[in-house]
Amino acid sequence: MSTDRGAHLTGRRKANTAPEVTLRKAVHAAGGRFRLHRKVAKGCTPDFVIPSRGVAVFVDGCFWHGCPEHGRTKPWTGPNAELWAEKMRRNSDRDQRSTSLAQEHGWTVVRVWECSIRDDASAVAVGLLRPRADTALRHA
Repeated sequence: MSTDRGAHLTGRRKANTAPEVTLRKAVHAAGGRFRLHRKVAKGCTPDFVIPSRGVAVFVDGCFWHGCPEHGRTKPWTGPNAELWAEKMRRNSDRDQRSTSLAQEHGWTVVRVWECSIRDDASAVAVGLLRPRADTALRHA
C-alpha cells in the first residue's frame, strides 16, 4: 500500500547519483581510470570498478544503506512502517550478498558512505587508488 507521503521517492536515481558522480570525478582527477556499472558476477554490479587495481566500489547512500552516523536510528512508524523496515532489511541483505559475490570473483570490495564523499571526495579517491594495505576506507 502506498501513500501520498511517499510520492517524492518515486523515480529516485539508482545509478549515476550525485555522490557517485562526485567520487568518479575525484578518482579521475587523481589519475584513476574506471569502468561504470560493470557486472562482476551474476547479481552483482558495483557502481564502478577500477580494473587495474581489482577494486569494486559501491557508493552507499546514508539513508538507504543505514549509515551508522546519518542513517535512521528510530523504529519506523506510520501506515507503512513494516514496509519500510523490510525495505531497509532487503537493502542490507543485498549489500552483503553483492559484497560476497564480488569477493568470491576476486575483487577487493570498498563500500563508501555518501557522507564521506561529501566531506572530502578527493581524500576518498586517493584512498581508493592507494595500495590496499594503506586504505582507511570502509571495507566490506
